[in-house]
Amino acid sequence: MLYSPAPMHIPDGFLSIPVAIILWILSIALIAIAFRRVSSDLGEREVPVMGVLAAAIFAGQMLNFSVTGGTSGHLLGAALATILLGPWASILVLTCVVGIQALIFQDGGLVVLGANIFNMAIVGSFVAYAVVRLFQRLSGGRRWGIIGGSFAAGWASIFIAALACALELALSGTSPANIAVPAMGGIHALIGIGEGLITLGAVTLVLAARPDLLKSGQEHARATVWVWVTGGLITLVLAVLSPLASSHPDGLEWVAEQAGFLEKAREPGLSIIPDYTFPGISNEAVATILAGIVGSLLVLAVALLVAYSRRRKST
Repeated sequence: MLYSPAPMHIPDGFLSIPVAIILWILSIALIAIAFRRVSSDLGEREVPVMGVLAAAIFAGQMLNFSVTGGTSGHLLGAALATILLGPWASILVLTCVVGIQALIFQDGGLVVLGANIFNMAIVGSFVAYAVVRLFQRLSGGRRWGIIGGSFAAGWASIFIAALACALELALSGTSPANIAVPAMGGIHALIGIGEGLITLGAVTLVLAARPDLLKSGQEHARATVWVWVTGGLITLVLAVLSPLASSHPDGLEWVAEQAGFLEKAREPGLSIIPDYTFPGISNEAVATILAGIVGSLLVLAVALLVAYSRRRKST
């Protein structure tokens, strides 16, 4: 049976207005810093990588995978983006993805969009960067450090972002910390294994095919072609497979249901392409695939616009 991917991010109503405002302020400040940092060190190589990676992460997030206990998880992508581009560019990549998901696909509330960006783009990227750096130092730059660090960074980015969300729920009075933290941490410790394996597989592929993409400062025309072709094919395949997404609720929705605060979620005010199903198409699988392709192209365009604008200012 085919399914449309379920909404995956914090909806409006789960967080209090003061908490949402604080997280908006923090996110805007850190995104502004990311823009400046990326302006100073974004090279020709990173421009197509930013665009294609953003599109692939969007498509990958549509493909929920089942986790034990009747729940599901999905790719975050912060660890992979951090490994390939560094934490500041990763923040911009994930911000493009999360922003398009909220604005176009009504996945995550607009009032709490700052919180979703903070948890996924900022916390996820910084945690992944810290773990990757730790493994680099422990391994002395050897190959096992890249392999082990990619899995650990993927797992940690999911787990710590989930704990951040749990604390935000507690501060908002939505769910007590002694309930939200263990519930979110427990289920996302399992979901993080999937994230770690996906990150490990992607990094292993890059190491085998184009190891130069993991080394800053090496810019090659053939590498750019490889990025466009391989990234485009992966994105297309993920979009086509999106109707196979698990029908189980994602980790946050599962915790909300178990803890009794799911009814606090508010319906989104917009309705453009809700639930990742393109309107006006009766075949749900085709509608989902088309939504995935349209979303990937939108994210690609926005990420490339950001990347090229930053690159021009640094030349």
